[in-house]
Amino acid sequence: MADRGLTGILLVGGSSSRFGSPKAQARFGEETLAERAWRLLGEACDERLAVGRGEGLPFPALEDPRTGPVAAIAAGLRAATNEVAVVVPVDMPLLTAGALRRLAGACRDAAAGPAGPLPCAVARRALPAFETGERRLRVVLESLDTARVELEEALLANVNEPDELRRIAPSEDGRTRGRE
Repeated sequence: MADRGLTGILLVGGSSSRFGSPKAQARFGEETLAERAWRLLGEACDERLAVGRGEGLPFPALEDPRTGPVAAIAAGLRAATNEVAVVVPVDMPLLTAGALRRLAGACRDAAAGPAGPLPCAVARRALPAFETGERRLRVVLESLDTARVELEEALLANVNEPDELRRIAPSEDGRTRGRE
């Protein structure tokens, strides 16, 4: 069930140069990474926005200046209708709706997230920090009053290469490899 008053921002990514092909289109079980992340945001949020290269996606995406996640988050925050947004990269297929709700619940002032920059929750009022020209997300989040939220490390698995995706992909019995 989606939480009322929560926007989900999906960063669908850029060139996927390390991955070798569009990461958003890579298969993870029965879904692409993009489909999986979009579904996850639908479970946790009442509004979903995708930002980035939208070619081949089964949902619309806002264009960003393709200068990285800071600009993409700024584009999402500008379009968001809710005060708090959770930001999810397309390449974290093990995230759960519960983890996103925990991030959103901890976002009291400006932002909330685990030790790494993504996923995170950001208040719309923090938009000016994303419009300074700084391109490093970690630097932007450190400039805000960011609450730290502990999430299970396995949920934060990030896939930058096809082998990483294969290592965590569901096996034929439906269980996720590496987490059995």
